[in-house]
Amino acid sequence: MKLEFRPLTPDLWDDAAALFGPRGACAGCWCMFWKLPRAEFARQQGEGNRRAFRRIVKAGRVPGILAYADGKPVGWCALEPRTAYARLARSRVLAPVDDQPVWSVTCFYVARGFRRRGVTVQLLRAALKHVRRCGGHLVEGYPVVPKPYHGSSTAFAWTGFAPAFEAAGFKDCADRSRPIMRRRA
Repeated sequence: MKLEFRPLTPDLWDDAAALFGPRGACAGCWCMFWKLPRAEFARQQGEGNRRAFRRIVKAGRVPGILAYADGKPVGWCALEPRTAYARLARSRVLAPVDDQPVWSVTCFYVARGFRRRGVTVQLLRAALKHVRRCGGHLVEGYPVVPKPYHGSSTAFAWTGFAPAFEAAGFKDCADRSRPIMRRRA
């Protein structure tokens, strides 16, 4: 599948809003989960998170990239320098591996009808190019390891699956309860 990728800039806000839909991709998150302390995220879940995310975009800060198929937004990858994510700063499980400056891939959202078609791997490859263009050198993500089906939806694996990161050339760089996968941009 041929996709085009664009950084989420203010002029593309309507595309992101259309992709995320009225529920903000997942239960009113609007890609704010990693950016806010738990209580603040819960307090403004839904419309408050939408407004906060929109303010970030409209201020000119690029919080990630959009994937397009035939001119229509079909996928999202959140990535910024790790320092943009307040919740990562407080995580014991996802504590920094070392002191190298790193960009973090924290979230994916792929439109229904485009899931399980390799969009995430393509988003990861586009993310690497984006980080290089921005002067970054190292990218990491925090995917889940897929388990045999137990009735839970893959829609909630918004940090991505480890095999997708592996397919894009990422390697697990920390022996922890959850993978931290890295790759040079």
